[in-house]
Amino acid sequence: MDANTNRSSKLLSLCVFCGSSMGKRLSYAEAAEKLGRTLAEQGMVLVYGGGDVGLMGIVAEAVMKNGGKAIGIIPRRLYELVDQQEVSELLVVQDMHERKALMEKKADAFLCMPGGIGTMEELFEVWSWRYIGYHQKPVALLNIEHYYDHLLEMLKHMIEEGFLHKEIYEDLIVSDDIGYLLDALRNKATTSSAAPFLKKPERRNHN
Repeated sequence: MDANTNRSSKLLSLCVFCGSSMGKRLSYAEAAEKLGRTLAEQGMVLVYGGGDVGLMGIVAEAVMKNGGKAIGIIPRRLYELVDQQEVSELLVVQDMHERKALMEKKADAFLCMPGGIGTMEELFEVWSWRYIGYHQKPVALLNIEHYYDHLLEMLKHMIEEGFLHKEIYEDLIVSDDIGYLLDALRNKATTSSAAPFLKKPERRNHN
């Protein structure tokens, strides 16, 4: 990863993080289908986890059904355990670390839908990578059915307790509107700079 790598002024590819489960609300699946369809209509390449299960399978299926392009990236262990969606390109890698590094490399931005601990891990990793300057790519949260409201409150608590800079929190794009998020990601992808919030840590005073 190179923070100084030149990127296109357009948002050409989007990495989507989401659950390998469907969740309990139909609206989650409906949002996944709408996102995939919108990506295809806008000519954006989907980069995702490669499986044919849960919300990730719905997003990829919608992209392909609407004439779009989807790139799946899956570790060999999961490749042997789960079915794969018929996609434009399926890359089988050795482990989760290689998977996430390749997803970051192939995407111009990141969007996180509802999901579990794996989705959370992916979100916080790419968000923290942006913060420390490993990449300049914007990150968004699709907050369907107020799914992430409690997480957002926890992040505000981190700010209050001095463990998170307010600017970092405000850098995360949050909405329940897919069109708004894609426009905001596209705008930020053309204006972001490396490590915009990286600050030298304060030293403890031992006196």
